[in-house]
Amino acid sequence: MVQKYQSPVRVYKHPFELIMAAYERRFPTCPLIPMFVDSDTVNEFRSEDGAIHVIERRCKLDIDAPRLLKKIAGVDYVYFIQKNSLNSRERTLHIEAHNETFSNRVIINEHCCYSVHPENEDWTCFEQSASLDIKSFFGFESTVEKIAMKQYTSNIKKGKEIIEYYLRQLEEEGITFVPRWTPPAAAPSLETSLSCKKPAASLTVVVPDPALKEGLSSEPLSTPSGAPEPTAGTPDDKLDADYIKRYLGDLTPLQESCLIRLRQWLQETHKGKIPKDEHILRFLRARDFNIDKARETMCQSLTWRKQHQVDYILDTWRPPQVLQDYYAGGWHHHDKDGRPLYVLRLGQMDTKGLVRALGEEALLRYVLSINEEGLRRCEENTKVFGRPISSWTCLVDLEGLNMRHLWRPGVKALLRIIEVVEANYPETLGRLLILRAPRVFPVLWTLVSPFIDDNTRRKFLIYAGNDYQGPGGLLDYIDKEIIPDFLSGECMCEVPEGGLVPKSLYRTAEELENEDLKLWTETIYQSASVFKGAPHEILIQIVDASSVITWDFDVCKGDIVFNIYHSKRSPQPPKKDSLGAHSITSPGGNNVQLIDRVWQLGRDYSMVESPLICKEGESVQGSHVTRWPGFYILQWKFHSTPACAATSLPRVDDVLASLQVSSHKCKVMYYTEVIGSEDFRGSMTSLESSHSGFSQLSAATTSSSQSHSSSTISRWRFC
Repeated sequence: MVQKYQSPVRVYKHPFELIMAAYERRFPTCPLIPMFVDSDTVNEFRSEDGAIHVIERRCKLDIDAPRLLKKIAGVDYVYFIQKNSLNSRERTLHIEAHNETFSNRVIINEHCCYSVHPENEDWTCFEQSASLDIKSFFGFESTVEKIAMKQYTSNIKKGKEIIEYYLRQLEEEGITFVPRWTPPAAAPSLETSLSCKKPAASLTVVVPDPALKEGLSSEPLSTPSGAPEPTAGTPDDKLDADYIKRYLGDLTPLQESCLIRLRQWLQETHKGKIPKDEHILRFLRARDFNIDKARETMCQSLTWRKQHQVDYILDTWRPPQVLQDYYAGGWHHHDKDGRPLYVLRLGQMDTKGLVRALGEEALLRYVLSINEEGLRRCEENTKVFGRPISSWTCLVDLEGLNMRHLWRPGVKALLRIIEVVEANYPETLGRLLILRAPRVFPVLWTLVSPFIDDNTRRKFLIYAGNDYQGPGGLLDYIDKEIIPDFLSGECMCEVPEGGLVPKSLYRTAEELENEDLKLWTETIYQSASVFKGAPHEILIQIVDASSVITWDFDVCKGDIVFNIYHSKRSPQPPKKDSLGAHSITSPGGNNVQLIDRVWQLGRDYSMVESPLICKEGESVQGSHVTRWPGFYILQWKFHSTPACAATSLPRVDDVLASLQVSSHKCKVMYYTEVIGSEDFRGSMTSLESSHSGFSQLSAATTSSSQSHSSSTISRWRFC
């Protein structure tokens, strides 16, 4: 595999001619580079006018390698051929180097270029690239590669220091100015004069916009009067080393190379807008600077962003009022490192209510908008604090978290959101502070942690009870003045307090499916209509005994009876009920019957749960541990109000109700899942504990549990 290196553009704030005078002092040997033993001139050429000077040297290097490896290779020194081509007219120096030793086994090529800064003719730019290809080396290919890369990166770091060392040496000798080359003629022509000032055509440096405003270093950066402002993102755009340090942080030479190479590839292959440098760097960090892996994930993310118009989500999408009122999260100042701080009061949030009222689509879009806002705040804080800030801190308060938060469809939605965020916003979480973690938290952590990247998990700090108030707690990361009031701080936090989402805001699966923008198509709930004489039934086939059937449903309209049956033989294929004389279609949900009219209870199928009467507005969660394999039928049946027991005559209300077809219709929204019994312990605990209510936020709660054949049914009614 060929290893490649590409440097950023390094800027010397000195004229080209002075830099060349300093550079020539590196030869024939340089005490600042211990491995550079000596050099001999092999060939030399100088043009008649003195503008072109080409010199070829044979350089002797003492590589820092194990003596055993040198003995096996049979050499003490490694020789390189270096060709320097100086064009004083164009004010450029091109350096080409390749290895002479082991050239049939190892191929090393390097190219460097000194040229005039395109926007300031008194500054000099330096750029270099190199490649390493090890064909074979006595079985030590990997070792040689590591040694070569280590030596090369070490010399790269010293490159600028060496030039600056010789610049100081020249200054001590009183040399602070070297005149530019002029042609031999006494009166140079206009064309010649212009050519002396022409910048190098091979290098174009465009400083990103933030650098223009604030400068690349302590010295101000000036642009020629009337010159157009550079535009980032053009194909010729290159990164300046000072810009990288100021806005992206301290990177090793190889990390800088990975960033530049991936950025160049994106510019060449992706038309239109490419990610900002900070975001490209996040993908590289998430893949340990493996360019191929980072490129693959970034391309997938770019396609996803374009497909779903994520770049415009902050401008074009407004969160529904339900989210603004009941989503207990928001931005709150910054931490001690300058990272934006996001506060999430998860324990006070009705996750089930939000999913039922909004669906996963709106929740996902809201989380995406939070992440996009986080990226924007990182850019702002980078400018405010004068140092690179590329991630944010999240403070999660779990006060009030209980088993109701482990509602399985809600957890599934959470895992899906985590998956999307991990794939498209890597390395954006700088630190996660989890406060007041209750006993139920380990259950939630067990469900969620496998979906979180290892690098992200290492950023989690978890505090139980009031441990966050002690040493090593919240004060180590957040200033006392901005600790939220609900954590015994002095700062008023404007994050919504959450609370139960009113059931009047719940929507049907069909309504949720009508969202204009679909970021994923999974639908957790299904909707069904139940009529008098026409129950709705679903079939679940069980192969392994002791499997667990779980369900969650809401009675949206009318009263129903919920039954569970078992049959050894499969019912006939489901058929849509014509509803007999009613001839009514079901716009709000489907209606399917599976139990044949000729089947007899006790002979063809059996009841495995006692009937459960569910009133309008109730939410029901439950489970059944199966005893036998076969076919299980879950049935929702219309519940008729019994007639008066004192007389056999029907009541007037019953007669009037029978004349109104609409009174014979019920509607349910349901979700079912089959899981192995060994995987159900956490869910069983949640169902048995759920009647304790939704933290302090729950209103009057009634619960009813019926057990038969190792089953559990739990029910809540919220006022």
